Amino acid sequence: MAKPDDLSKPAVALDYDSTLVCVIEMSGTSWLVAATVPGVDRRPLQKLPINPARLLEQVERWRKEAARAGRTITRTVVAYESGRDGFWLARLLQGHEIEVYVIHASSVAVSREQRRAKTDRLDTEMLMRALLGWLRGEPEHCRMVAVPTVAQEDARRPGRERDGLVAERTRVTNTIKAELALRGIQGFKPGLKKATEHLEALRTVEGEPLPPNTLAKLRRLLERRRLIGEQIAAIEKDTAQAVERDPTGPNALILLLAQIKGIGLETAQMLVYEVLSRNLRDRRAVARYAGLTGTPDESGSKRRDKGISKAGNPRVRCGMIQLAWRFLMFQPDAALARWYKERTAGARGGVRKTLIVALARKLLIGLWSYAAGGVLPEGIVLKAA
Repeated sequence: MAKPDDLSKPAVALDYDSTLVCVIEMSGTSWLVAATVPGVDRRPLQKLPINPARLLEQVERWRKEAARAGRTITRTVVAYESGRDGFWLARLLQGHEIEVYVIHASSVAVSREQRRAKTDRLDTEMLMRALLGWLRGEPEHCRMVAVPTVAQEDARRPGRERDGLVAERTRVTNTIKAELALRGIQGFKPGLKKATEHLEALRTVEGEPLPPNTLAKLRRLLERRRLIGEQIAAIEKDTAQAVERDPTGPNALILLLAQIKGIGLETAQMLVYEVLSRNLRDRRAVARYAGLTGTPDESGSKRRDKGISKAGNPRVRCGMIQLAWRFLMFQPDAALARWYKERTAGARGGVRKTLIVALARKLLIGLWSYAAGGVLPEGIVLKAA
């Protein structure tokens, strides 16, 4: 059985005399690397070009410097903040037998002063403090991000690209409707196949045809919308064909979830690649990863909740809330649906919106248990064969 992902604490205790610790402040033009070298009192700081070979050379220099000070380096730890550069550097350094961690960028505590000094040098000092505290096993210093493989990253691309295209299509559709609303025109449907032909017949509230520049812009927007729709359809077709060609591994789990009434192939793919394939530690970790847990605010006698944390994966959180509403439609007799209806009977809309988040959290945990142990949540109905 695979070991659950647990990045809340290091697997090995920190030995200052044999561990070389480095942090990298990355930018688009250079890297600023700071280190804690055993046997060396100073904290070396080196500015390097964006070149992994130069980074490896610098790490080797610090190892030799520790050896001259009478220390033998048996462990090398390198860390940097998650960001635009992703995980390619982490995978490369792991290939050179270097222990690499990617720090969650928003988990490092910063000063709350209104005007605080911020430079790359100060950022490396802050990262070093957070990393050393985490390596010592002290809680709440920072959080680490799991480093995916190239195959895992690539498997998420179609779903994420589709989400971006759907959002772009919505934006274009809204722009078309807004342009027509400026002329007092309502009810036009940009999704029709012959929408471009219908533009010629549109008339403003004064009975005049659309101005030429407005008409040209609308034609371009409709063409853009048509192209986006074709790209979405192509992604969905390729995804379905990929699952049919190889119904093993993650695709087997996608097909398993897609058998549940109310869950389509795209939703099943999002759940598998974004959360269910991560081998999370327990049900609490699953809920936290989706950002569906509460945020208590307690001070003295004051007790209140500030709502869900939204600190997890936004795709999973948004997808699960949408799925929860669909779940009530397609699985009305399931135990979770009855739980929701009992608590919202006669309630106001605000209560229903609050409890739909709780339903989304319970549903995600139920699907996670189903994927891990094969136990289908009570009352859930599968699609007809």
